[in-house]
Amino acid sequence: MPNTPLSASGKPPRVPPRWFVTRAWKVHRALYRLMPGTAALSRAKPGTWGTMRLTVLGRRSGQERSVILAYIEDGADIVTMAMNGWGEGEPAWWLNLQANPEATLELKDGGPRAVTARRAEGTEHERLWDRYREVEDGKLDGYAAQRSTPTSLVILSPRA
Repeated sequence: MPNTPLSASGKPPRVPPRWFVTRAWKVHRALYRLMPGTAALSRAKPGTWGTMRLTVLGRRSGQERSVILAYIEDGADIVTMAMNGWGEGEPAWWLNLQANPEATLELKDGGPRAVTARRAEGTEHERLWDRYREVEDGKLDGYAAQRSTPTSLVILSPRA
């Protein structure tokens, strides 16, 4: 991929094989079910992202669907990437949120929070992308360049 940004080693950042990514998702969901409360989640800290559980309504089924995602905080908002494990296409949870932007999330330090989702646009996207660059150790642009479509940043804002 000639236009893929290189890592510090001079090579494009390596994305794990798809089978590994999907297995990791299954393991993380299993840990969440087995551990009490939110023990399987992690808190975002300066310089690192955290993990949260996001529950959305299926756009066709109307059933609740939950996924474990990385996030950073931006004031009262939670920001995540719709990157599908750096694979092609939009992740199902993001397609579901586009159809119905109301969701619930759980963080390490609290109960469920009602949120409304929206896509970051323009300068807001640039600012938040720069924030993610800080925690991805220079690899973010290289990962994103391996996808044929842009990676959306999703802002989850508290609902009253």
